[in-house]
Amino acid sequence: MPVPARSRPIKKDHFSQTFKAQRPVLFSENARPSTIPPHIRHLAWSSTGAALATTAGSKVRIWNPDRPNVKSSQELVGHVGSVEKIVWNPVREGEVATTGSDGTVKLWDVRVGPGAHNKAVPVKEIALGDGGLFLAWSPTGQHLVAGRRDDVIVPIDVRMGAMANTEDWIMQEGRKLGSAQTNQMAFSNSGREVFATTGDGTVKVLDWPSMTLLHTLNAHTSAAYSVQHSPNGDFVAVGGGDSLVTLWDTTDWVCKHTISNMAGGIHCLSFSFDGTYICGAHGMDKDGDKGIHVACAQTGETVHTFETANIINVLAWHPLRYWLAYAGDTGGVRVIGLGGNL
Repeated sequence: MPVPARSRPIKKDHFSQTFKAQRPVLFSENARPSTIPPHIRHLAWSSTGAALATTAGSKVRIWNPDRPNVKSSQELVGHVGSVEKIVWNPVREGEVATTGSDGTVKLWDVRVGPGAHNKAVPVKEIALGDGGLFLAWSPTGQHLVAGRRDDVIVPIDVRMGAMANTEDWIMQEGRKLGSAQTNQMAFSNSGREVFATTGDGTVKVLDWPSMTLLHTLNAHTSAAYSVQHSPNGDFVAVGGGDSLVTLWDTTDWVCKHTISNMAGGIHCLSFSFDGTYICGAHGMDKDGDKGIHVACAQTGETVHTFETANIINVLAWHPLRYWLAYAGDTGGVRVIGLGGNL
């Protein structure tokens, strides 16, 4: 799969006009897409954007953005029960980790190629001890952080140079961050910090790998669900159950903007590749409004709304282009901007 070229910047005043005529490209597992929205729990672009991964039930599928036909995709088979999260190795293209309700973290190498019926099996797995809820991969590609349903955080030391050796995976002792529920974790761009959203509305800024508390952000009046560090490093964005996205300056940890263009809990956030734009989605609870509201990160103002038929549960901007993948509408995953000059 070729690596897409980086998009030219789009000014916020031109954003809406640029996307006005764009029609999303559908990626569907069925020749005749169902009228019922598929239960796609998560999706993620590879580090170069040459592949898109999706999870639905126990299935994981790797799509080629240039070939939306399901026959050109690859299915990863191995989980029992729903797959909650999928993450790509940020430094080694083609390596994928997943976790789900079966209490395992599985590692896949999609470069190996599929087996019979275009399906692949994991090259390695590790038992977490309880159902996996979230997963994050460090920028160095050497560590994973898994979150269990019982709120225990499990660091995993991953040595990717020799994936066939079991000793290359070292699961360290898990721990809870406090009395509040931990909903999601994400690494900073440098990999020196980890951000953890909690049920009491705060975000813990932790040193990595010691997990020592550095700062506590009083981000929301209800649960804080999602968190992401902007690609340009300017902000840490936090989505909450109060329908707000707060944008925090990473120098003095002050909230610079509050985005209030959505209704319902915000379980997923994504910045555009340049950190200029941000949008969110509502998770599998579908507690929210229809449409994808894109805001300018520097000002907090809404610059465009993509119309959707249903409430969107997950989305992700492409790492190099203004392509936005999302799930929640009928048929399958859709990608806005694909096939154009965006």
